[in-house]
Amino acid sequence: MLTREQNELLTHTEPGTPGGELLRRYWQPAALSEELPPGGPPLPIRLFGEDLVLFRDEEGRPGLLGLHCSHRGADLSYGRLEDGGIRCLYHGWLYDREGRCLEQPGEPAGSTFHERIKHPAYPTREAAGVIFAYMGPGGPPLLPAYEFLRVSESQVFSTKYWHDCNYLQANEGNIDPMHLSFLHRLLREGGDFNRANGRPRGGNVSSNELFGRDVAPTLEVEQTDFGVRIFALRDAGNGTRYVRVSNFIYPNLSAFPGGGGGEGYGVNWHVPVDDEHHWKFNITFSRGAPLDRERMRQQHDAEVGPDYHLRRSKANRYLQDRREMQSRSYIGLGPFFPAHDKFAVEGPGPIQDREQEHPGSTDKAIMMARLLLLKGIQDVQQERDPMHVIRTPEANRLGHVGAVDVVLSNDDDWRSVWQRSLPIGEPAPPRA
Repeated sequence: MLTREQNELLTHTEPGTPGGELLRRYWQPAALSEELPPGGPPLPIRLFGEDLVLFRDEEGRPGLLGLHCSHRGADLSYGRLEDGGIRCLYHGWLYDREGRCLEQPGEPAGSTFHERIKHPAYPTREAAGVIFAYMGPGGPPLLPAYEFLRVSESQVFSTKYWHDCNYLQANEGNIDPMHLSFLHRLLREGGDFNRANGRPRGGNVSSNELFGRDVAPTLEVEQTDFGVRIFALRDAGNGTRYVRVSNFIYPNLSAFPGGGGGEGYGVNWHVPVDDEHHWKFNITFSRGAPLDRERMRQQHDAEVGPDYHLRRSKANRYLQDRREMQSRSYIGLGPFFPAHDKFAVEGPGPIQDREQEHPGSTDKAIMMARLLLLKGIQDVQQERDPMHVIRTPEANRLGHVGAVDVVLSNDDDWRSVWQRSLPIGEPAPPRA
């Protein structure tokens, strides 16, 4: 467990907090590309307790600025998109993507007052249907060249889900492989509860069935240059072992097998809105064949509103069906895994009191991740780059980051299974 002071270090991420200063050293998802279509209106957003406006200029490039005009505080999300930037409706001040004030119509001719205005502005990048922002000091690091950020549009599906809780407790749920045997367990597959695409390589039954056969996996963890690699080992019968390899990717995302079927994996990236709310950006990608994006969109829209809020919430008790618990799913919350996760991680309250928890042997990945985050806070306070801040093309060779699941003989080497499944030797991408 953590002390109260340690818990506050990790969970408080608003401006000026040690935890917030750590997360701001990395590129973070700010919005989905679909939220900001070309020619669409500016989008007000809140990240790390800071109110911002996201917009596209006339060339379609995204810009991220402070929400309130530097003149007298008007809301720029209502502004006009013209003349190379966004213009405030109150007095006509015009800002470009870099926060430069280009025009101040009320000032005398020849005035240089506009040159002294530096409006809050953050660099942006766009990949995999997500707009990323760097909100830290100094020049931004390279955007990590993860596989899922480099595939074609047909091979990736990105969305996000609102959560009424701190980002940390949700990301810790991703690196707890034991919960799969309970929280996501299906008692009977088929129809909306079908998991035909969830069969691991080398297996002849679904992952769901393997989760139910062995509810007490052996967990092993190893620290890596990107975070923590997690091995969950389950008995698959007949002299075989089900090996599931997932990742804690520093500082606030995780990769896990499955999600879209075939080669590839899923990613959950947890971005604080403030200390008690966050967005979970979910990215699913396929390394080979295109995803069935239409089917995924239909499944998504059946469970998620146009505001990216799940239809199941604490207010409606997540629409739990006790009859469903008897024959279809262990928890009675339907087949949509993000709804299961939302129920579990919102349960401890807006910020989990970790002085009251009792971690067990299956929580070793969470314990290691917490220690790495505390170390990262110390690094930032001592003006060092924390781990996995990428500044060179050589360090951006990330083919060893990823998730796999496979059924192996008990005599096979489970520690090296990820090396046989991921494109380890891929070349570094060009500098962004």
